[in-house]
Amino acid sequence: MKVNLVFNQIMTCACFLLADVIDLTGDDKDDLQRAIALSLEESNRAFRETVLEASIAENKASLKRTHTEVWSDSPNPHDRKRIDNCPVGLKNVGNTCWFSAVIQSLFNLLEFQRLVLNYSPPARVHDLPRNQKEHRNLPFMQELRNLFSLMVGSKRKYVDPSRAVEILKDAFKSSESQQQDVSEFTHKLLDWLEDAFQMKPKNPMVELFYGRFLAVGVLEGKKFENTEMFGQYPLQVNGFKDLHECLEAAMIEGEIESLHSAENSARSGQEHWFTELPPVLTFELSRFEFNQALGRPEKIHNKLEFPSMLYMDRYMDRNREITRIKREEIRRLKEHLTLLQQRLERYLSYGSGPKRFPLADVLQYAMEFASSKPVCTSPVEDIDTSAPPGGTTGQQLPPPSLHFICFSPCSTAEQDSLPPLESSGPASGPTTATTAPQQQRVPIHKPFTQSRLPPDIPMHPAPRHITEEELRVLEGCLHRWRSEVENDTRDLQGSITRIQRTIELMYSDKSMMQVPYRLHAVLVHEGQANAGHYWAYIYDPHQRCWMKYNDISVTKSSWEELVRDSFGGYRNASAYCLMYINDKKPFLIEGKNESRQILSGMDKLPPDLKHYVKEDNEQFDKEIEEWDTLQARKAQQENTSTSSSSPQPMSIESSPPDNAGQGHDNQNTDFNHDLFLLYLSGQAIKLEYGRLLRFAQEDTPPENDYRLQHIIVYFIQNQAPKKILERTLLTQFADRNLAFDERCKSIMNVARAKLDLIKPEEVNMDEYEMWHQDYRNFRETTIFMMTGLELFQKTNYVEALMYLVYAYQYNKELLLKGLYRGHDDELLGHYRRECLLKLNEQAAAMFESGEEPEVTTGLGIMNELVVPCIPLLLLHDTERDLLAVEDMRNRWCSYLGQEMESNLQEKLTDFLPKLLDCSTEIKSFHDPPKLPSYSTLELCERFSRVMAALGRVPSDGR
Repeated sequence: MKVNLVFNQIMTCACFLLADVIDLTGDDKDDLQRAIALSLEESNRAFRETVLEASIAENKASLKRTHTEVWSDSPNPHDRKRIDNCPVGLKNVGNTCWFSAVIQSLFNLLEFQRLVLNYSPPARVHDLPRNQKEHRNLPFMQELRNLFSLMVGSKRKYVDPSRAVEILKDAFKSSESQQQDVSEFTHKLLDWLEDAFQMKPKNPMVELFYGRFLAVGVLEGKKFENTEMFGQYPLQVNGFKDLHECLEAAMIEGEIESLHSAENSARSGQEHWFTELPPVLTFELSRFEFNQALGRPEKIHNKLEFPSMLYMDRYMDRNREITRIKREEIRRLKEHLTLLQQRLERYLSYGSGPKRFPLADVLQYAMEFASSKPVCTSPVEDIDTSAPPGGTTGQQLPPPSLHFICFSPCSTAEQDSLPPLESSGPASGPTTATTAPQQQRVPIHKPFTQSRLPPDIPMHPAPRHITEEELRVLEGCLHRWRSEVENDTRDLQGSITRIQRTIELMYSDKSMMQVPYRLHAVLVHEGQANAGHYWAYIYDPHQRCWMKYNDISVTKSSWEELVRDSFGGYRNASAYCLMYINDKKPFLIEGKNESRQILSGMDKLPPDLKHYVKEDNEQFDKEIEEWDTLQARKAQQENTSTSSSSPQPMSIESSPPDNAGQGHDNQNTDFNHDLFLLYLSGQAIKLEYGRLLRFAQEDTPPENDYRLQHIIVYFIQNQAPKKILERTLLTQFADRNLAFDERCKSIMNVARAKLDLIKPEEVNMDEYEMWHQDYRNFRETTIFMMTGLELFQKTNYVEALMYLVYAYQYNKELLLKGLYRGHDDELLGHYRRECLLKLNEQAAAMFESGEEPEVTTGLGIMNELVVPCIPLLLLHDTERDLLAVEDMRNRWCSYLGQEMESNLQEKLTDFLPKLLDCSTEIKSFHDPPKLPSYSTLELCERFSRVMAALGRVPSDGR
């Protein structure tokens, strides 16, 4: 038997489901291979996508993105730095969240981790198994060791598994170079792990994941008994409420009563009894079934509970007899329980018609009726039909037709067939022909007056005639009967509770709690049968808490969150694999002969892996050092330039003279040309600088952003070096376009002469160009933002999205250099988020219409716009962005299980995997929209209008 059978179905639902359930527990490997091949052939051909190959190609392409495709890891390595000894995440290299979930679950089994890290190939090449001679297993094992070593000792927050995945990918190509599906990928992955260790006397992979059970049964009247090996144990979910019910059903097949009868019959059935349980006990929860009518698998979303501590004693062969006795007792108690529940149901749902009521309430209502004040006339006869509407006693009442609307229970058709009523007034007499038409008038509904009851009519129906003696006898009977019913109901409920408690405690004695298994990992699937996202909850015994491993994100979690996501019935998420470990074998999670600090150190790594991790950490340290050096150099240059006291060809005062602000007139122009006339007195530059400094220091509303009016304001707010400011001002005064007359031309010539006096070493031209490029980027970002907000206000969300996406990302890059380098990122984030939510709603409404053009357009919006942007919201992990992503996914997942046409179901099946992929690997966008050019005046005026129209961003908005 291959140890890969331990997990032969661990990831069947991770991508593509086999069409039928296949018994993979037999000893005949050839039959197993034929079964797998047959099942793969019967799978839906649409599921065979080149997922892994395409993902790796996409990952490579992402490394070559241009500046316009800026969606990548943070350039600041500190953002990618591991915090303390937090577990390391795995980068999603394209639809590989299932790989991350499995690898993390195995890695956190420290015995498995130890086996991989300390793996060494056979010394002699000719001792290698055949598949290793094909140069597949050894390179993969080395990359898996490398990956595990980085997960132990890396200084990075997450690491990239691409190299290990790529090696495996190459082995999946058939002679026709077609990619096999990912379920076969996982099968071969575990197959290789077993092959790597098969040279040992006892294969540790088999020892770790493999167990045995005894099959005892009857086949056509003949008893049999045989031992079989098993790896992952499959359990059906449908029809069961908890894990024990699933296990009980799996352990008994067919008509098993004949096993215990004195004489054998022709019945067939069998029981399974575990003789040896593996240290790591894995259950596959079969939440998928194949819909033959639709020709595709479907997911079962039923709720299924499972415990954090599982006692397996009742399923062990050594407890066979006592378990059979207890099972028989439970069977008898359940039969009794069913009878009691049926009796209770008769009390709680009493009646012979379609509507049922609690019997105690029925008796109470009868008692209320009998106790009501008797009336002498019917509700029809005591109404004076000659009185006008709204009258009281002694006055006329509404006509008969209106009376029937108010009080008669019959329908309109029945009212039309009723004979006319005789007038009950003093002048009443036989109905004449002239009054008949009036009685056939069309009723007019008067909601506020018509239903008002006359004061002498009782609020509730009452008996017409009842004597004191009848009432006394009836009340006595009803009181007694109601008391009996209530007592019987309480007794039945109490008996039911006691029996349920007895069943729950049937295996709670110490003798049946000797085989404890603690829940180690839960692999969760969100989505539908052939598509979705995957993550893992893994218990950390040292921190005594649950951790959530979701690709690169590793966070603390809780049992409550695990229950919400894993039991089922919430957000289409549920557990598909449970991994329990023997609680009496602590080496599984602590390692053999190693300290409890194992997770935080590198002492357990072999020398070659220590060297490998050390080199990677040194490379990362170098990246951090280069980043810090660059930032320090920038800061030093700024400080040096500011504090320099060497003679300058021209200087700008740190503060303007007393009259420096006189030229401030709030005009949207680059220069106040009146200052040109003051230049002859040597004050022009100082006054211009003073004016712009005032602009930079003013606290203004968002619509008046003086940074757009002049580059110097931008430089001052961002603390540009003085030399950069001086050269920029001189360059602008020296502009040929400002030579309006002879005086201005003279000023231009003087400015040029001053520029010539500046020595090359006094101004770093690379830095000078960098500052000016940053300002050009700021203006470009502003235009993206302004255009996107304008389109959003016009509800043109499709076009607005790209502008807002690029504005947000470019703005984020600017803000990395300083607080005033860009715009308010919360404002941009809000409208980017709102734009995506609006588009999601539009696309969902189009899909709900069912019309082919609308559906196609809606899914096009999702695939081309919304889905590529979701990783951008997940990248920075802000709460409102995460909530928005959850809202969008929930909207589409809500369609699962709804009745819809097959073509819509197929489109939904194709689309959901893209929406639910939680990878933070950002998809590449097309080139950004082309921007028009604006003069400073045009840009400022338009920006002011847009920002003023926005108003205040809602504080509770997403």
